[in-house]
This record gives sequence, structure tokens and C-alpha cells, in this order.
Amino acid sequence: MEDIVKLTGDQIPKPLLEIPQPPKQLYLRGKLPSPDLIYLAVVGSRNFTTYGKEACQKLIAGLKGYPIVIVSGLAMGIDTIAHRAALSAGLITMSMPGSGIDNSAIHPKQNIKLAQEIIDAGGCLLCEFDPSFRATLYSFPQRNRLMAGISKAVLIIEAQEKSGTLITARMALDYNRDVLAVPGQIFSDNSKGTNRLIHQGATPITTSEELLIALGFDVQKEEVSEKEKYADCGKDEMVMINLLHEPMPRDELIRESGMDTAKANALLSIMEIKELIKEEYGEIRKI
Repeated sequence: MEDIVKLTGDQIPKPLLEIPQPPKQLYLRGKLPSPDLIYLAVVGSRNFTTYGKEACQKLIAGLKGYPIVIVSGLAMGIDTIAHRAALSAGLITMSMPGSGIDNSAIHPKQNIKLAQEIIDAGGCLLCEFDPSFRATLYSFPQRNRLMAGISKAVLIIEAQEKSGTLITARMALDYNRDVLAVPGQIFSDNSKGTNRLIHQGATPITTSEELLIALGFDVQKEEVSEKEKYADCGKDEMVMINLLHEPMPRDELIRESGMDTAKANALLSIMEIKELIKEEYGEIRKI
């Protein structure tokens, strides 16, 4: 295992020295990313849905090639998906667990291998707890302030109405960081928190392009052929695409597809995240 380095004073990343109750010391495994990169915290529900998983993977995949660090908490659920999506996209990722960063203490144990993959890919594990510290109920919100503090923005993928994820969003607002949220179905408990954040002023994010713009990048959209655009589409997605010869109201499209309403609505939400369709003025159209 790599050496664990203790950071103090001006070795601590500058954004963390500017928050209320800054850490007095940090423990580091791996390589601390350059401060010139853009840090994006990605958080969400442990009990994620298929929609949340696909949204997280698709949004992070679209950041490939940009100078972005994905920050998350190594927890099961959206944290794990975010770290793995970052690794797949060749992005540096930083894990800030709610435990110490020695393998004897890492929580959850299932992610010890992922922690090593993060380090091997040029990222790091960072925490303020003693390396052998065991996770407790209070250590997670304490950790959340560091995730929000080190980042330019926090992206909330899924969150229930009363969720620990919303603590991170509130801290981000307190620290004058941008809060971004993925909208979801009004019937999904996992989207009640994110939809409320958007209602309160968080920036809605439905595409990687929107995410990059929110992070301050000037994005030039690449033109791709229809064959390339639909290469990874499943059978049900192609049913929807083939029906959209012209814009259609959602109810009419679902009726024409012959699919169950709940299944069709979930599919359409995922297709919008994948930038295959767009809904505006009461109609859905192909992009």
C-alpha cells in the first residue's frame, strides 16, 4: 500500500482553507490533483434507480478530455458509480470517504479495490480523519463539508426529500459553490430532493453539454451521423426514435409505442439525458 502523507498548513488545498471550520490536517493516499483543474463533486442516493445510474454514467462520460476532477465519497450507490464512470472516461477522481484511508478502516469494505484503482489511475484518497479511523454517523456530514468545499460545483444525481445528500447541497450553497441537479420524474421518491433543489434555484442538468457550460467551459457541439448517434440504442429506444418522424405530445407517443406508461416515462427520461430527444412546448422531438 502507498504511503499515507499528512498535509498541514499551506499543503492543504486552498479552497478548503477558505471554508468555515477548515480542516487542521488532511491525510492523503495517492497524488493530489493540480489546483488548476476544475473539481466537480458528484453525489446521490445509495439506493439509486436505473435512471440515476444511467444519468450519472452518461453525464460523466461526456466530460472526457476536459480538465475535470470528479470528487465523490466512495460510498455504495451513486458515489461508486461516479468514481467508476470517471475512471472509464479517463478523468482523475478523488475519493473523500467518511472513514480513515488505511485499508483496515476504509468504508465500505467492498470498495477497497476501487480505492486502489482510483490511486493507480492518478487520483487519490483524502480525509481529515486518522488513517485508522472507523466511520461513524457523524463522520459523513463532517466529510460532506470537505467535498463541497474543495469543489467548484456539486452535482446532485438523485436524492430523496430527506436525504444526507441534501446536506452536501446546503453546504455548497453556504460556501458559495454552484449547485447542479438532475431533474427526475415527479412520481419518483429518489427525485423529490433534486426536483425541490431545482425549484429553489439549483441549475437543472440534463446533458453533458449543460454540465460543461455550468462549469465554465465554452462547448462546441460536434455533428454526428444518425448511425453513430443511435449505435448504442436499445430496442425500446429505437421504437421511440422511429415514431418521432415529427414532434409528438408525450401521451400520444407513449400510446403509439404500446409500452406501459411508467416504463415509457422512465425510458423517455433516460433518452433525454442521453441527448436523443428533447421535450419542449408540450411535445417531444428527436435531437
